[in-house]
Amino acid sequence: MNDTGYRRHVGLFSATMLIAGSMIGSGVFIVAADMVRTGGSGGFLLTAWGLTAVLTLFAALSYGELAGLFPQAGGQYTYLRETYGPAAGFLYGWTFFVVIECGTIAAVAVGFGKYLGSFYPAVTDTVWLGPHLDVPLLKVGGGIAVGPYHLGLTPSRLSAIAVVVLLSAVNLYGVKLGSRIQNLFTVVKIGGLAALILLGLFLRPPVLPSQAPFVPAAGTALPFLTALLVVQTGSLFSADAWNAITFIAGEVKAPERTIPLSLFIGTTLVCGLYVLANAAYLKVLGPAGIATAPQDRVGSAALQALLGPGGGLLMAGSILISMFGCLNGLVLSGARVYQRMAADGLFHPRAAVLNAHGVPGFGLGIQALWTCLLTLTGTYGQLLDFVMLPTILFYALTVGGLFLLRRRRPDLHRPVRAWGYPVVPALYLVGALAIVGALFIHRPSYSWPGLILVALGWPVYLAGKPRVARS
Repeated sequence: MNDTGYRRHVGLFSATMLIAGSMIGSGVFIVAADMVRTGGSGGFLLTAWGLTAVLTLFAALSYGELAGLFPQAGGQYTYLRETYGPAAGFLYGWTFFVVIECGTIAAVAVGFGKYLGSFYPAVTDTVWLGPHLDVPLLKVGGGIAVGPYHLGLTPSRLSAIAVVVLLSAVNLYGVKLGSRIQNLFTVVKIGGLAALILLGLFLRPPVLPSQAPFVPAAGTALPFLTALLVVQTGSLFSADAWNAITFIAGEVKAPERTIPLSLFIGTTLVCGLYVLANAAYLKVLGPAGIATAPQDRVGSAALQALLGPGGGLLMAGSILISMFGCLNGLVLSGARVYQRMAADGLFHPRAAVLNAHGVPGFGLGIQALWTCLLTLTGTYGQLLDFVMLPTILFYALTVGGLFLLRRRRPDLHRPVRAWGYPVVPALYLVGALAIVGALFIHRPSYSWPGLILVALGWPVYLAGKPRVARS
């Protein structure tokens, strides 16, 4: 046990599995449809995923140095607080709790419920259990729309709540049990994704698809570079959560070395699988087949094209396993951020206390509670769209902190130095800021609401500032 009460049980393999398991959810099986509808061609799709892979790897390599500098629980929150002060750390932690982490868990959990309906038709999102409330679409102006929302409980959302409560309860019993579950499900779902890739690349579909670019029925196509930047909201979201291991740094063995190495291995593995999976989709379905896949379920459409109707159910089962493992990784890692914030006086004081098993039990509980409330909205996917811009901005601020820390605190012990510094971090900043600029211009519904969500944390920070000073 270390001086914070955390127990260092997580080695390199478990750290890598946490990264890979948190990254691989359902996005890789879905987002290609919208990407092709935006960019049109197979070459565009692979280029977009290639850009995602490069940006994710460059960010992970940059975080390796920060993980060595600050090997404590909290990860990105800690890096921002140490670099820019408590206000920046709190605004990240606020956004992390309100939407990024809990919203992502809720999104994946309800997706789990929807796919569960493939096997149990009674688990549906079209039947209400008790009263519900419908909120119509609200057009704010400037191309920004909010809603519509359908608030209430359905069998699908009930199953989502059940799986969130189950995994939160399991993770109360320590990081060792949680990481074992994570290892098992991550190995299985990597195997499932690899099988999809091999089947797609080496089996010949009954009908060879056309590889001609997809041409939408109406609408003005974006220029290639602009489209490439805009679609990163989907692919970067699918590759997100690669920094989950930094949140539990207090429970990692030799974190100064283990975390940077696991960041490199985990992100390289998953991004490589993502590019290959999309190459398989193109071979089996072609651009038009990807763009018109029913309900955007590209993975299911590809496997069904190869194996018949049974392939769709096989893919649904594989995605259920994938999402369960993703949920466990997100639940396990997120509560450590709230514990670190509470220790700094920036969250509810009870969140700073670890339970008898050395985990932040209160943090797990409040995370589960807010997540379950978000599942009742059913359309918080829009909230995730809103928060993608601030998520990228926080990543850029964190990577930019490397340059500030090298200048301001050159004497800090750096067990690992960012590979390719200063070129690699600088290239990441250029790419991230280009995406932010493209979203402001071409996707205002993705940008301004996200900044407003972050700004709402400022009065909360000011209200708690006396407690921060005492801490």
